Amino acid sequence: MKMLVDFQWKLGMAVSSDSCRSLKYPYVAVLLKVADHSGQVKNKSFEMTIPQFQNFYRQFKEIAAVIETV
Repeated sequence: MKMLVDFQWKLGMAVSSDSCRSLKYPYVAVLLKVADHSGQVKNKSFEMTIPQFQNFYRQFKEIAAVIETV
């Protein structure tokens, strides 16, 4: 079983790319630190759009509420 050790996020703004001169869209960069059964910590990073992050946050809150009842 894996355990969440740390959760970091930051808001960013994509302003351009190789294929598009002007993007200007916000995104959330997430870094998770997860420990495996032996205690080794690995970093997992990914990016989400604002609506994806809002949904992710909502689900995280629901999970936390369930855990608190146990």
